[in-house]
Amino acid sequence: MAAGVTDIAPQPAGGGLPRLLWRRQLEHYPGTARRMTCLAIAVLATIVLYYELYVPGAVSPAIMAHFGMSFSTYVYITAVGNLIGAFASLVAGLADRWGRANLVVYGLAVTALLVLFGLPNAPNGAVFAVLFVVVAFVEGIILVATPALVRDFSPQLGRASAMGFWTLGPVVGSLVLAEVSSHTVNSRPAWQSQFVICGIVGLVMFVVALFGLKELSPRLRDQLMVSMRDRALVEARARGIDAEEGLKHPWRQMLHVDIIGSAFAIAVFLIIYYTAVGFFTIYFTTIFGFSLADANGLGNWFWSFDALALILVGIASDALRVRKPFMVVGGIGAIVMTIVFASRTSYPHTGYYTFVWIISLLAVFMGIAYAPWMASFTETVERRNPALTATGLAVWGWIVRIVVALSVAVLPFVVNSMSPLVEHGTQVAELSAKYAPQLQTLAAVDPATQAALSANPADPVAGVRAVGEIATAEKITPAEATARLRAVATVPPADLAYLKENGQTVVDAAAATPGQWRTWWWVCIGGELVFLPLILVMAGRWSPRRAKEDVDRHEAEVQRELAALREGGV
Repeated sequence: MAAGVTDIAPQPAGGGLPRLLWRRQLEHYPGTARRMTCLAIAVLATIVLYYELYVPGAVSPAIMAHFGMSFSTYVYITAVGNLIGAFASLVAGLADRWGRANLVVYGLAVTALLVLFGLPNAPNGAVFAVLFVVVAFVEGIILVATPALVRDFSPQLGRASAMGFWTLGPVVGSLVLAEVSSHTVNSRPAWQSQFVICGIVGLVMFVVALFGLKELSPRLRDQLMVSMRDRALVEARARGIDAEEGLKHPWRQMLHVDIIGSAFAIAVFLIIYYTAVGFFTIYFTTIFGFSLADANGLGNWFWSFDALALILVGIASDALRVRKPFMVVGGIGAIVMTIVFASRTSYPHTGYYTFVWIISLLAVFMGIAYAPWMASFTETVERRNPALTATGLAVWGWIVRIVVALSVAVLPFVVNSMSPLVEHGTQVAELSAKYAPQLQTLAAVDPATQAALSANPADPVAGVRAVGEIATAEKITPAEATARLRAVATVPPADLAYLKENGQTVVDAAAATPGQWRTWWWVCIGGELVFLPLILVMAGRWSPRRAKEDVDRHEAEVQRELAALREGGV
C-alpha cells in the first residue's frame, strides 16, 4: 500500500528558468493554501481545455456550411477525434513515471495556440479536421493527468468533493461555451470569433498554470491517504519507500474487472452527455425550430444545474462517507428523465421552458451519479495500487473515448435523416417563406403543365391551361390567375430549381428525424441501464455506519504505525 515510484526522466536541479519551465515537484506534503491552489488550477485547466474542445459544437451548423461538410462528415471528424483521444489517454498513463503537471501546462499551451490561430484560419475542411484531432489528442492526455493531480492532493474523506469540482471541467467548460456563445453569436456572427475568444482564454490559463501548478513527488503521491491526519505518516513513510516496486507490470495490475467494468459503465452512462455536448444545438434548431442563441441558452440551464449538483453531491458523499447509494439514485433518475426527454420528439411545438425543466432535472441526476463515481473509481484503483493512479485513469480514459467514438460513429446511421436538414433545411425554409405565395400558386398547376412551361415559357396552350388550373384550384377569376402566374415568373429559376431538387427531401427528412432521434435517446437509456449493476464491482460501502467504522479502524492503525515509527527513531 506504500509502494512508490521514481521519475525516469530526472528533473533539472536548481531554480531560475529551469525550475519555472519544468521542475514542479513538491518534496513535502503541502499545507492547505498551497494544496487548494494546485487543486483550483487543475480544475480551471480542465474547464478551459474542455471549453476549447467543445467550442465547435456551438457553431457547428456554420462550420458545416463554411466548409461544405455534410452532417455525416462532421460527425465522423468528432468520432476520429475521440478515437485519437482514447489512445492519448493510454500515453498519459506514463504520468505515473513522468509526473502530471508538465503534461497539463504544456498541453494548455498547445491547445490554446491551435484554437486561437489554427482552427479559425483553416483553409479547408481537411485541415480543420486534422487540427481538431490534435486538440482531441491533447485532451485525451489531460483527461488523465488532471484527475490524477486531484487525487494526489485529496485524501479519500474529501475525494468526492474534490472530484465533484474536477468534474466541473467538462460541465463548466460546456457552460462557459453556452454562456459565451449565446451572448456573442449575434453580435459576432462569424463562427471564427468563438474560436478567437476561446483561444485567448486558453493562453491566459497557460500562463496561470506555468507559474502556479505543482505536483507531489513520487514518494508522496504513491501512498494512500484516507484523511489529512495521515499527513505525518505519509511524510515518514516517504523516506523509506522502495521507489520502483509499485511500477512493475502496471497494465497487468490495472486490467481487472473492477476497473474495466466500472470504466465501461460510466462510458455508456455518459453517451447522452457527449450527445448533448456535440449535438444539442443541432437537435434543438432542426427538430424544434429554436434559434442558435436559444439552443445555446438551453445549454446554459443544463450545464448550470449539472455543475451545482456535482458540488453539492460531492460534499454530501464525503459527509456520509459513501458513494454507491448516490450512484444508484443518480442512475435511476437519469433513466427516468431521459425517457421524458425522448418523449418530446412526438411534440415538435414543445416550448423553451418545458425543455428547461426536463434537461435541468436530467443534469441534476447525472451529477448525482458522476461525482461519487469519480471518487469511487479512484478509490477502486487505489485498492489495487495507489502508485498506479494515472495508469488506472488511463484505462478509464481509453474506454470512455473508445465508447464515445463508436457511439458518435453509429449516430449518423441511426439518425440518417439529419444530413438533408443540416445541409439544405435552412435554405429551403428561407426560400419557402420568401416565395410562399408563388409556391402556393405553382402547387395548383399540374406537373405536366409546369414541364411544358419550363421547356417554353411562351407556349400559349400551356399558359392558358396553367391559368385555368390556377383559377379552378384557387377559385379566382382568370385575370387574377394570370397575375399570379406572372408573379411565379419573377422567382429566379435557380431558386425554383433548388427547391425542386431539395424541397421534398427536406420535407421527408423532417418527418423522419424525430422518430430516429427518439431511437437514439433509447440507446442512451440502454447505456444508463448498464451502469447500474456495474456499481457493484466498485470499492466502497453502502452503509454510512459501516463506512465510519472503516475510517475509525484506519485511524487506529495510523496511530499505531506512527507510534512504531517514533519508537524506531523515524
